[in-house]
Amino acid sequence: MASIITGDSVGLGLSCSATRKLYQTRNHSSSRLSFCSIKMVVSVEEEKKKKSFILKKSEEAFNAAKEMMPGGVNSPVRAFKSVGGQPIVFDSVKGSHMKDIDGNDYIDHVGSWGPAVIGHADDEVLAALAETMKKGTSFGAPCLLENVLAEMVIKAVSKHRYGSWCCNPRAPDSPGVPRAATYETLTAPYNDIAPMENLFEINEGEICAVILEPVVGNAGFIPPKPEFLNALSKIIKEINVLIFDEVMTGFRLSYGGGHEYFCITPDLPTLGKIIGGGLPVGASGGRREIMEMVVPAGPMYQAATLSGDPLAMTAGIHALKRLQEPGSYEYLDKITSELVQGIIDAGKKTGHAICGGYIRGMFGFFFTEGPVYNFADAKKSDKPGTY
Repeated sequence: MASIITGDSVGLGLSCSATRKLYQTRNHSSSRLSFCSIKMVVSVEEEKKKKSFILKKSEEAFNAAKEMMPGGVNSPVRAFKSVGGQPIVFDSVKGSHMKDIDGNDYIDHVGSWGPAVIGHADDEVLAALAETMKKGTSFGAPCLLENVLAEMVIKAVSKHRYGSWCCNPRAPDSPGVPRAATYETLTAPYNDIAPMENLFEINEGEICAVILEPVVGNAGFIPPKPEFLNALSKIIKEINVLIFDEVMTGFRLSYGGGHEYFCITPDLPTLGKIIGGGLPVGASGGRREIMEMVVPAGPMYQAATLSGDPLAMTAGIHALKRLQEPGSYEYLDKITSELVQGIIDAGKKTGHAICGGYIRGMFGFFFTEGPVYNFADAKKSDKPGTY
């Protein structure tokens, strides 16, 4: 189950870029395995002795981008508005390391927000992509690789049929979204089954589906209470559809995603990130009778020019093959545990209220004593001086 941790340990850098070499090195002075892809986090005093990062080129590039793109970025989190500081423009990545256009080096704990779970620019993935590119980058028509990746995902999520490749609160939370688009949506707090039961009582026979992340990711790392998912699945059993948004949790909590980890099978899962191996892709799937509502088998329209393109399929296939290797998720669990524990310890030593948790390749922190069970709890860490 999820690990919510406190206490003393050592902070470590996170990488899973060489899973088949994970267990080759052992520190003979202790029983702890050591890995070449893990680096010790140095103390604040040692860090101060190093030269300061210069971000002149990043600053110039970002200022130029703001003249051409809204806010200077193509995804809002990259603008650093929620944390402050100068947005960084990167030049290259490899394994667990990143280099920006000013020549500064970084250890990456984000993994491109999830897709790089086996490390950036994996040699096997790059080699496979190079071979695929010789045949073309987009067909605008079916390719055999779609079948290969679909079969792998079907086996992982134990579905009768896997569906389309593709590239909200009740009140709209973004300008431009009409209220009518969200009027038929009901909301309930995560990890609290009583409000959910109340909604079903008030709207008896009217609720068609429930959608949620099995582990909340967009509000930080918030795992479900042990009883929450089980109670939820009982409420909607037989009469409603359970949809798991597994864009973040898919292939990170386990090879079968959140539903395998928590032993609850949704009627519809949605996936992304890791299944593209670092290239853009998204997918939805589910029971055959549901998926056959999608065109051309049924009336529900969905289409995209680059759906199932051969490059994304190739990268996804080889990323999933790497994750199938023995020991992959045990390794992720070990290094994530050490990383999270180290950051919590460092935060406490500098006087911060901090809590955090992890499940294998997914983790997060909050600058509050915790525990954090939902978005309202998470917002307690949003205060001046936190970052």
